[in-house]
Amino acid sequence: MSRTLVTNARIFTANRPGDGAEWADALVVDGETLAFVGDAATAAATAGPGAEVLDLGGRLVVPGFLDVHTHLHMLGDALGRVQLRDARDLGEIQARLRAARDAAPEAPHLLGVSWLFDSVPGGSPTRQMIDEVVADVPVYLDANDLHSTWVNSAALAELGITRDTPDPLGGRIGRDADGEPDGMLYETASQHYVWTHLAEVATDADRDDAVERALDAYLATGVTGAADMAFGELELESFERVVARRGGLPFHLVAYWLVGNTGDEAENLAQVARAVELAEGGTPWLRIAGIKLITDGVIDACTAAMHAPYADGTNADPIWPYEQMAPVVAAADAAGLQVALHAIGDAASSSALDAIEHAIEVNGERPGDRPRRHRVEHLEYAAPGTAERMARLGVTASMQPVHCDPSIMDNWMARLGDARVDRGFAWPEYRDAGALLAFSTDAPTAPHLSLPNLYIATTRKSALDPSLPAYAPQYALPLAEALGHATRDAAASIREEDVRGRLAEGLAADFAVLDLDPFEAGAPALLDARVIRTVVAGRTAYEA
Repeated sequence: MSRTLVTNARIFTANRPGDGAEWADALVVDGETLAFVGDAATAAATAGPGAEVLDLGGRLVVPGFLDVHTHLHMLGDALGRVQLRDARDLGEIQARLRAARDAAPEAPHLLGVSWLFDSVPGGSPTRQMIDEVVADVPVYLDANDLHSTWVNSAALAELGITRDTPDPLGGRIGRDADGEPDGMLYETASQHYVWTHLAEVATDADRDDAVERALDAYLATGVTGAADMAFGELELESFERVVARRGGLPFHLVAYWLVGNTGDEAENLAQVARAVELAEGGTPWLRIAGIKLITDGVIDACTAAMHAPYADGTNADPIWPYEQMAPVVAAADAAGLQVALHAIGDAASSSALDAIEHAIEVNGERPGDRPRRHRVEHLEYAAPGTAERMARLGVTASMQPVHCDPSIMDNWMARLGDARVDRGFAWPEYRDAGALLAFSTDAPTAPHLSLPNLYIATTRKSALDPSLPAYAPQYALPLAEALGHATRDAAASIREEDVRGRLAEGLAADFAVLDLDPFEAGAPALLDARVIRTVVAGRTAYEA
């Protein structure tokens, strides 16, 4: 196969000291991998006289982004729904719903996504608010964090939810003062009723369209690999159909099998066994890397498990109590799977680490194996000392800068209401403690765009409204470091640091080309820059 010389560029390699230079002038692609990264003269000699030449005109090249906490099917589905993240009051939400209904009067239901609690009066959505503008068909509106769903009266009727419907394990049906369902479904109530129903009425064609939308959207933002954090049988079937149609996937995908708490240990362990079975039969395009447990909820809805109560005096029980979580984590660890534990509240992250420590004690060290590299996801507020404990246990801090965009933080801070608001999303604590820190987006709970995510990481300011003051600016990171967490360290978080994540000889030829250089132009350029080329395994997968 002929080689390609990529030259006349500013190449950020994401190398750490000792791994190679942080910057290069040229690189040589040989098939799917990099044959050389360094100075232009040596690159030209390495490429040889017959090489194809790609002159980038001095543009910035960065390693391909690895979004190692995302939900691809959900992202594609969300991209086809009514968008509500920037609808900042009830009137605007209602206007968008009415307009969407008028535009599709024959649709059997109306789907929306990404509304914010502080865009609703008192932060308390009701079914009547939707009924005022759309009452003739069921309306399902996923919250920005995807941990609750706001529905109208027709949707409650379609789901069969009445005042006598019990709350599911780990979830809650919102109720008004008279005990009637109020239109809010929290945590597993949303998953059990809404997600299950919509999955049943969706067709394979609907799911395939969603996957294709997500793949195309990611390539356009420079993503060359991803980790799906809510994989199940339907997702597996969808991606198998993509592979059959395309002959493969456009970028590398790993997945974490979602294990739900049934309350029955045997049933929970059977889900782990299914993940083990699938992990043993991976393909070049898709690898089941481990399991995912959602151990608590979110701070915005007061469903995250905290050591101290919320400002209103309430608190939340975990979705996975330690006694039920520990045997599942131990079984996955014994099978060599990674464990990814969603833990947003400090009580949840403490319990998650307890379960990981228990697994290590039970299963012992396994000489010669790859590092365990279990993960705690989100860590929006963690108790002091958590970072040091994670470093000692070899646990990755998987965090999403876009979740602390100041434009969506008012409700988050009001729910806590005390000094805890000053330690949210404390990324440098994990770096300083020596824990692996990996950045991602958790799309579609937040925008999937790579560069605005970095803007928030480097400024702690809002990508949605840059005029807002920064939130906890002492936790902002230098651009080079933030980029490393989104590429090199993201690869390490899925145990692929020897395959991708940096631009170095022998690694995958995965990179993105930007039309602006934020290293020279400053952080605001991250909001204006575009990815103009995405290269995956040596092949241009996207070109603006």
